[in-house]
Amino acid sequence: MWEGKKVSVIFPTYNEKDSIRGAINDFFKSGLVDEILVVNNNAAEGTKEEVEKTKARQVFETKQGYGYAIRRGFKEVKGDLIIIAEPDGTFLGKDVIKLLAYSDDVDVVFGTRTHTAMIQKGANMGMFIKWGNWFVAKIMQFLFNTDRFSDAGCTMRLLSRKALEKIEPKFVNGGSNFGLEMMLHIINIKITYLEVPLTYEKRVGESSVTGSKVKAFILGLDMIWLVFSYRMKTLFKRFF
Repeated sequence: MWEGKKVSVIFPTYNEKDSIRGAINDFFKSGLVDEILVVNNNAAEGTKEEVEKTKARQVFETKQGYGYAIRRGFKEVKGDLIIIAEPDGTFLGKDVIKLLAYSDDVDVVFGTRTHTAMIQKGANMGMFIKWGNWFVAKIMQFLFNTDRFSDAGCTMRLLSRKALEKIEPKFVNGGSNFGLEMMLHIINIKITYLEVPLTYEKRVGESSVTGSKVKAFILGLDMIWLVFSYRMKTLFKRFF
């Protein structure tokens, strides 16, 4: 609970069997989280049983993709303030307070993983990924003439229920770029936001996307294309 508002956390899971129980307990340990919803997205064998050992609630989304998992989570959670994070050990429950502290002032609080002092030993934030995410963020910042962005790919963020209701009807993406699509909708309709640095830890296990430089590079190109195409669509609608 935060200032009388219920706090929900959405954990999408696919390949986090070895970390998800620890992540759930860590976020509950913050003392600020009322509900954790795990969206089991055809997750690795044994994940279901790990979640059942905790106080989290679990739902199953058979349509494969990060975006589909989060969108299902949005339909299920009950909170006034909704936090999205990945249960792979990279994000910490203690950082929930950072997001909540700014939720009194803005409707969306984005995390960023690109501050060197916050990147922990072993975290998957080498030069290629760090500056790639920074570069895409700056393209977005320039094209939309918006406030500061330093990380286009950080998945830990907070949305108010009011902000979610405004952008949810606009979602079309069901894959890895869903988080970026969400950011673009928020910028385009001028929902108030801030970005705050988060601690970024070493992942438990290997990511199915950023664990491969080739896949990460392709994802980066997709992100750049999404930003440019979205901007062209908004300009077309404005002038025509």
